Amino acid sequence: MRLPLLLAVMTCFCLQGQNAELSGFVRDVDGNPMPYANVVLLAAADSVAVKGSSADDTGFFIIRDLQPDLYYLTATYLGYRSLWVPLEIRGEIRIGALIMEPDSEQLEEVVVSARKPIIQRTADRLIFQVENTAVSQGTTWDILKSTPGIITARDNLEIRGRPASVYLNDRKVQLAPSEVLELLKGLSGDIISSVEVIPVPPASFEADDGPVINIRTSQNIVPGYKGSITLSQTTAIFPKYSAATSHYYKSGRFSVFGNYSFNPRKEVRQEEANINFIDDADQNFARWNRESERTRRSWGQQANILLEYQASPKDRLSLAGNWNYSPNRVSNYQLETMMRNGQGALDSTLQTTTGLEDDRLDFSADLNYRRDFNEEGANLKTNVHLTRSGLERLQEGTSDYFDPSGAFIRSFSFGTDAEQDIDILTAQADLYNPIPSGGLETGLKSSVIRTRNRIDFFDVNNSQPPFDIALSDRFEYDENVYAAYASMDKRWADWSLKLGFRMEHTEVRARSLTLNEINSQSYTEWFPSVFLQRDLDEDHSLALSYSRQLTRPNYADLNPFRFFLNENDFSEGNPNLVPAFSQNFNLNLSLNNTVYLDFYYRDNGAYIGSYSFQDNLNQTLLEINQNAEESISYGVDLTVSTSLFPFWSLYSYNSLFYEAETFMALESDIETFKNEVTGYYGYLGNYLDLSANGNLTGEVTLVYISGFLLGSYQMSETISLNVGLTQRLWEGRGRLSLVAEDLLGRANATFTSRYANQDNSIFYQPETQFVRLSFTYNFGNFRLENSGTGERNDEQKRIADE
Repeated sequence: MRLPLLLAVMTCFCLQGQNAELSGFVRDVDGNPMPYANVVLLAAADSVAVKGSSADDTGFFIIRDLQPDLYYLTATYLGYRSLWVPLEIRGEIRIGALIMEPDSEQLEEVVVSARKPIIQRTADRLIFQVENTAVSQGTTWDILKSTPGIITARDNLEIRGRPASVYLNDRKVQLAPSEVLELLKGLSGDIISSVEVIPVPPASFEADDGPVINIRTSQNIVPGYKGSITLSQTTAIFPKYSAATSHYYKSGRFSVFGNYSFNPRKEVRQEEANINFIDDADQNFARWNRESERTRRSWGQQANILLEYQASPKDRLSLAGNWNYSPNRVSNYQLETMMRNGQGALDSTLQTTTGLEDDRLDFSADLNYRRDFNEEGANLKTNVHLTRSGLERLQEGTSDYFDPSGAFIRSFSFGTDAEQDIDILTAQADLYNPIPSGGLETGLKSSVIRTRNRIDFFDVNNSQPPFDIALSDRFEYDENVYAAYASMDKRWADWSLKLGFRMEHTEVRARSLTLNEINSQSYTEWFPSVFLQRDLDEDHSLALSYSRQLTRPNYADLNPFRFFLNENDFSEGNPNLVPAFSQNFNLNLSLNNTVYLDFYYRDNGAYIGSYSFQDNLNQTLLEINQNAEESISYGVDLTVSTSLFPFWSLYSYNSLFYEAETFMALESDIETFKNEVTGYYGYLGNYLDLSANGNLTGEVTLVYISGFLLGSYQMSETISLNVGLTQRLWEGRGRLSLVAEDLLGRANATFTSRYANQDNSIFYQPETQFVRLSFTYNFGNFRLENSGTGERNDEQKRIADE
């Protein structure tokens, strides 16, 4: 008798430990199936959603891997509702049918009140919700240009005057600014759910991140399939076309997301530069005016994939990959330089034709594992990241000189052959433990970066291209970073505190074979951060934050290679750059969760900026990055987010700021120069419901910048007026969007560097004026709920550039 009894007891325990499942049908009051209705299971103790599913074409649903417990079951569908059904689930349960009834009140609420706010403001970040808006029908770059708080100048992304790091689903994009630009221009905006603007990131981010832009895509949170295809046509100087398709599938423990986009483009960028060369008597003895046009043809392709597997209720494994391929990108530069004497009489004319051919392939992959330890939220997250980047580039240039009458004087031709290979490997682990009224987070990270660069320079004379060893080089850069951090947050009464400490040890070795220079650095630094908030009452709060951060030079900044527009106008890297350390202070006042007032001060230290230096004796213009002697920024930001009427939401972001940089004046008699500006940045966004059923929406945004600093340059005033319309079709299955940008034609600025014996300026004019028509068609169960993807992981930005 004892053996059967023991077996029975063991069987009961085994059955008790097995996960249960629930299945059934969703029908309307007439007994008809409700395909694709969302079925949600909530914990009876606190009504928190535990798991979800989606009905198939016949209305059948199934929810697996349930822990035995008490639950509520309900179903949702646009315009319908069901009652909450209490269930005690211990094993396999199959219900007959879950009945849904029409809910006209809910439908009215969805149209008028339940619309998600487009912009949210929290204590440490701004969240721009773009999913299903007109701006999302462009590229991710178009979205960022429309995001309040982000300034795009000369194709750079800045927040409060500092370059921003770009994250994609909490994973840092480890590419240089120009390659980040290409990635963002190729990433379809239709898959973007939101953009987070974080001026001062917490300790869990890299110390050298600076301000952070975190871009979140969408994914399914309930089982089912949905997909979309987006076609877009842009009318600018040249027409542009793009196509993208996205697919989501979730079934049981497995889910997959995939996106592919193809962006063949022909782009034009025009520039007008002026240089006044000054002699020792402080007189202009030569005036050069250069007009240039760059025409670029590219056939960029990009693919993203995310695979997730729920091994158990507490274990999740994911693999994410990004592939960015730009073959045979051809850029043609046409430059005409009019060289005049100090009195304005024409001396000679220089005409330059330069061609670039690029082949670039970037690939990155992330392997993530998450383990949840208990219901209080304790978890362990690990990540292994790999980035591989390869670039091959050929450049050919010819300059022809003509006298004032147009007669040919001489010609100079050159060519370059360059390669670049970069490998980045990182490993990271983060542990989170809840504590009474707070939490404790700790983490470790290791990064290994290897970059190899080669450039061969040729002077072409009489069709014979002799190799020029003086301008050719081999450049190697190795960097190892080891980091550890701890962050604690605690809440009591009306107070909340978050303390963070991050330690990073860095080993750097940069080697130029031609210059015979080796730049080795080894340093260990601490980066504390603190955030303290006091709730004044239910709707008002006051917060103070501080952090110390690091800015490391980009690989392109360290690479001493030269890029020539012509033999008199070029840019080059600086292998002698050193990291810059900054101190950041911020005071925030929140009123009625509607008005936010931010006071900030930032000591940027030896900030790395881009500076132009004209050699008046040899009549050349060099652009180079170097460390500033000192740099500070401070200002006040006022944010207002409100609804003027039920159909009209308004968002206003205003910033008054002061910026100053003191740098070495390399080509002047003065030792240093202090470049400073007081400016204003304003963003006004209007978001309108233009129809009673919410199917037609409109957006009108106005952005004004009085000017700001960019290294030795000061930027002139810019104004950008953009409008957009979105029409939903076929109950949301289709979406048609029309966007017109830069209606006033004043979105481009002039950058001027003028001090001592330096006097040069450039008017930079990409194609900011355009009209874009986009159409998206959703298929499958396109009403599946979405959620932001991704886990916290750091890095991705500094891959070498041109």
